[in-house]
Parts: sequence; structure tokens; C-alpha cells
Amino acid sequence: MEALSAIFWLLLFLVFYSYLGYAIIVFILNLFKRRQSFTGGELPPVTVVIPAYNEEAVIEEKLLNTISMNYPAGFIKVIVVADGSTDATVEKASAFPFAQVLFEPERKGKAAALNRAMQHVATPLVIFSDANTILNTDCARNMAKHFGDELTGAVAGEKKVAHTSGVGTAEGWYWKYESYMKKLDGDFYSIVGAAGELFCMRTLLYQPLEEDTIIDDFVLSMDLCLSGYRIRYEPGAYAVELPSANIGEEKKRKLRIASGAFQALSRLPLKRLLHHPALCFQFFSRRWLRWVVCPFAIPLIFILNIFLSALHPSEIYDLLMWGQILFYLSALAGYLMISKAFFLTTIPFYFLFMNYCMIHGLILYRKGKHSALWTRSERALKV
Repeated sequence: MEALSAIFWLLLFLVFYSYLGYAIIVFILNLFKRRQSFTGGELPPVTVVIPAYNEEAVIEEKLLNTISMNYPAGFIKVIVVADGSTDATVEKASAFPFAQVLFEPERKGKAAALNRAMQHVATPLVIFSDANTILNTDCARNMAKHFGDELTGAVAGEKKVAHTSGVGTAEGWYWKYESYMKKLDGDFYSIVGAAGELFCMRTLLYQPLEEDTIIDDFVLSMDLCLSGYRIRYEPGAYAVELPSANIGEEKKRKLRIASGAFQALSRLPLKRLLHHPALCFQFFSRRWLRWVVCPFAIPLIFILNIFLSALHPSEIYDLLMWGQILFYLSALAGYLMISKAFFLTTIPFYFLFMNYCMIHGLILYRKGKHSALWTRSERALKV
């Protein structure tokens, strides 16, 4: 009984720590840190790299949005990588004289596309941005200013999800939470995993990715950090994208990310990580616990709670059990009413949904059913 109780409280602590406890600790530590700001001097030329596989529906809007950014004339170059596209992406992108369009009939995946694009980048900075996102006007300017610090290897922008539906609202609330966590991380030491929707880095620091890499943004981020550089967070640079069309499309996207997470973990050089104590602390708290421990701990906590309530009568165990029952019932209601958004039901559902996808993603990864060539998730047509 004592062993079950100890495991229960340990798992409960780890889940709390991963989602809230770490944030509280870092928030307090940041209060005692001296803030630094860098103007960066003159704005350097930048190249915006846009991977665009079968993006005919959005590529024109994306290119118009990119070239309209508030940045010195002639200082923004644009490369569109449309390898493997079978629609009108290449033709539509080629109609813009300022865009260099790269195309090969064979589709090798996003990592291979980025590797090929980087061979054509000659500017000091490169910005990676997905074709289905819209950037704010001062995006490039706000990110470039951070590179006045020589230790800054990259700058992560904020991801925003335009939403009104239940799926979109859940994803949007999650990214608001993630954005706040990234701000804490950046102020403390470094962001541990930038969002690929908007990511700016020093061109010379780019290391070619293995072509089967699934979550290229996380791998690039960790490679920079393990090389001694830091990734800053800039909320004044953001990318807005539409939510998944439905929960099925969102699941498809989450499973790909989950499989990629375990692929990245299997390739992470742990010995190098241990040489960076602050980064190791952040990685353990923000990624390893979230990906490896919490998805399995959450159902185990409920099962152990049932046994402890039955075998060890106590008000605290009863209270925690009924609290969990209420949480799961709220999540069920959120699933049944997924087309509508209500904080008390949508958030519990999306929380459990994400953790379920991590378990399912691990299974797919262990079975070898993962690939860098994913089927693009359909996005909502309007919000």
C-alpha cells in the first residue's frame, strides 16, 4: 500500500510540475535576472524560405504577405521550395518575380527541402515560414534586432491560431499557453524547440538535417542550443494559421508530431546535453517529462487513485478521485460538443487528446509507421 501511495504522489507531482510547477519556478527565477535588450544595429539582409508542397490555395497570399513586410527595400529575398508538388504551386509562385522557386519532381520531405533551399541562401539570416501562415508586418524587423547578441543563434516567433470552432479554440488556447512558456524559457536561458511556422536563425549555423527528420524545428533548435547558442523569443513576430478542419485532421497532425518527437529523442546526443546544465533542466522539464512520462502517468494516476480510495479510506484520496472523475466527464462533454468551444469542457478534452496522441505516436514510431512524407492536414476554410 505504501508503495502504491508513493508512486501515486510521485506521478501526480511530475504531471503538475511539467505543466505548472516548472513555470512557477522559472517565473520566480526570472524575477532575479537582469533583462538585456539588443538593438542589433543596422538590419541585415534576410532570406525567407517557404516549403510549399501542393500549396496552390495559399501560396499567392503567402508571397504577397511576405514581400509586404516592413523591412528595407531589397533586403528580403524569398525562396519557395515546391519539390514534389503536383498542383499549380510552382506556376503560381513563379508568377512573382522576386521569388526564387525551386522544384524537383521527386518529393523527399520537408527536411530535404530545407537542406536544398539552404544551398541557395547567401544572406546572414534566414527565416523559415510555412506556406499556410500569415506573418505580421514587423515580423522580420522584430526578430532581426535580437542578433546584436552574439550568443543568439536564432529567434522564435509566436504561433497564433485563428479560431472560432471548438477544435480551433482548443488549439488556440494551447498555443497561448505555449507562447507564455516560451517567454519564460527565453527569459531564463533558451527556448527548447521553436515552432516551424516562424523561425529565424543565423545562416552559418544551419546544419543539414537527416532527410527522414519529421519535426525539423525541434531538431534545428536543439542543435543550436547544444552548440552553445541560445534561442530568443519575440512575441512581436507572429505567424497566424487556420486551425485543423476537424478533430480527425488535428489527430493526424498530432500523431505526426508525436512520432517525430520520439524519433528526435532517439537521436538526441545526451552526453552533449549534460554539458549544458540550464538547457538540460529545461529539456527535462519541458520536453522529456511532457513526451515520455505524462501521457502514461495521467491514466495511471486515475487507476491508482481508485485502488487507494478503496483500500486506504481517506478524504484526500476521495477528493482527488472525484476531481478526476469530474475532469474526465468534462473532457467527454468537450468531445461530444467539439464543434462548440467552452473552456471548462474543451480544455480538459484537448489536454487528454494531446496526451493520447503521444502514446499513439509512440506506438506508430516503434512499429516504424512514421515518415517524413506526411499527408498534409486539411485546414479550416474560414473562421
